[in-house]
Amino acid sequence: MTSQTDAWIRDELDRRGEPVSRLGYFCAPFRAGPGPLEGRVIKVYRAPGDRAALERLAAAHDDYVAVLTRCGVSLPETEFRLADLGAGPVPVVIQEGLPDETMMRPRMLETDREGALALMEAAGEVIATFWTALREAQESGEERRRVGFHPSIRNFAVIDGRAIFFDTFPPLIGYSRDEMGRLLLQFSEKRLMRMVGPLLRGRVTGIQDEWYSPPETLVGLVGSACRLRPDDREAFLDWGRDFARRRMAPWAEEAVAGMDRPPRLPGYWTTFRKLLGLQGEPNL
Repeated sequence: MTSQTDAWIRDELDRRGEPVSRLGYFCAPFRAGPGPLEGRVIKVYRAPGDRAALERLAAAHDDYVAVLTRCGVSLPETEFRLADLGAGPVPVVIQEGLPDETMMRPRMLETDREGALALMEAAGEVIATFWTALREAQESGEERRRVGFHPSIRNFAVIDGRAIFFDTFPPLIGYSRDEMGRLLLQFSEKRLMRMVGPLLRGRVTGIQDEWYSPPETLVGLVGSACRLRPDDREAFLDWGRDFARRRMAPWAEEAVAGMDRPPRLPGYWTTFRKLLGLQGEPNL
């Protein structure tokens, strides 16, 4: 795509309607209307004004999409660009739009227990495939960077039994723990988070730790399911323990230990979400 795309993005920003997601930590994605970008989901992020940092971010995003793909994660067509929207470069992700009815979170609420477990199996398969492939790449020396993954229920669509992951920002590759902690503050859409966050930097930085831990990503998925459908939590715990043993043997012991009871979100993150008014809708 050329600079003409920037003009199309500006047009969409001028006329956009309701966002397709209200999760809203980094931005409020919206689906483009009639025109050259019709049907695509557009995500416009904050621009902190540091050109070098933005160029690093762009390179990291390209690398992250490549690594996710190599490690067996299905993604919609995704492009990252530093768009000229009138006041310097702005990070923008343009992504193939997926049908609303395929989003995992609402499907988890609408289906029966058997259907919910099938959705969990689809998402779990992506988690296991990714971490197994990444482990092999790291052991062979092919991949030496710090790489994470955030496979929450709201970050998946499921089509014909196959889970598709669509949350590529921030790109969880090549940043140290402290650097990623700063990114979580820099790019937050919420001014309150940018103001209060530095006072609680240690806790904000800790939000990411689950994303870099194979067993904790599975435990986090199960915890989300338990909170979403509390009446079925024992079924989700049984599934999670069984899945860990079946598909994530190198990390099974730690994962199973984390599912001896329904996993809970850290108290500080629950507090942040309430303060920021974040809702658990699909993070398109």
